[in-house]
Amino acid sequence: MIKLEHVTKNYEGSGRHAVDGLDLDIENGTTVALIGPSGCGKTTTMRMINRLEQPSAGRVLVNGEDISGIDPRDLRRRIGYVIQQVGLFPHMTIERNVATVPRLLGWDKARTGRRIDELLDLVGLDPAVMRKRLPHELSGGQRQRVGFARALAADPEIMLMDEPFGAIDPITRVKLQDEFRLILKKVSKTVVMVTHDLDEAIKMGDRIAIMRDGRLLQYDTPQAILAKPADDFVRSFLGKDRAIKRLSLIEVESMMSPARENPKGATVYPGDSLHIALSTIIADDLEGVDVVTVDGHRVGYLSRDALFAAHTAAG
Repeated sequence: MIKLEHVTKNYEGSGRHAVDGLDLDIENGTTVALIGPSGCGKTTTMRMINRLEQPSAGRVLVNGEDISGIDPRDLRRRIGYVIQQVGLFPHMTIERNVATVPRLLGWDKARTGRRIDELLDLVGLDPAVMRKRLPHELSGGQRQRVGFARALAADPEIMLMDEPFGAIDPITRVKLQDEFRLILKKVSKTVVMVTHDLDEAIKMGDRIAIMRDGRLLQYDTPQAILAKPADDFVRSFLGKDRAIKRLSLIEVESMMSPARENPKGATVYPGDSLHIALSTIIADDLEGVDVVTVDGHRVGYLSRDALFAAHTAAG
């Protein structure tokens, strides 16, 4: 879907490459998280995909087409864009904000109206309540949902997300991350996301691109990167708790044993991560946890010893 071929970006007077000979292939339908220290080139890389920045050398291709030959306005209407501060037009109602690109594309009123209702419902906002509201009447989380709906309005194949959850409080951020993961699975988009939060990259990304000084150091699945860092910098960047982070990618269901005869104590769900199970066990100093479905039916048991063995293997 997206291919960067030896892309370099220089800024006059900077004395260095913001992006330096970057090669990157992003497959259709995947979410790629770009991450690295400040100034590593991740945001510049993302902005070159919709021509908000122009490469100094190399090529960016979308669906096999060199985007340097596409009118930037036409290109951007084909690519959804979500930013940290949302960027809603403050004087426009929510329905007009969501309809921005469809109006530019000449959609008729009925088609646009249906799309507004569909998207507000998709992001968990009641169209009957939200359509006529202005951005200042919404919470930060609600504004971010509207920004996401607006980016999806014309059903683009590609979504660019620049620190989309960075300005939201931690509790709301976790909830929105979970919801957007589910939404992205439903709408099947190719997503490029810039983040400074490693846990967010691991949680949201099908693949992670770790950058430093404009160069790509490692590009792989979260599991592969956590298991085998490419070099000492990547190992240090991932942190000493990378084994714990790997546990967040493994579901309880994959390691549970048969349910116990006389259960008592704490419980977890089959779809919870081993990280959650381990935290529960340590917090209450338990020998293990029962695994239950949402309706309370016991389906398994996860012992402390099995989790510590998994943690050792993850390290």
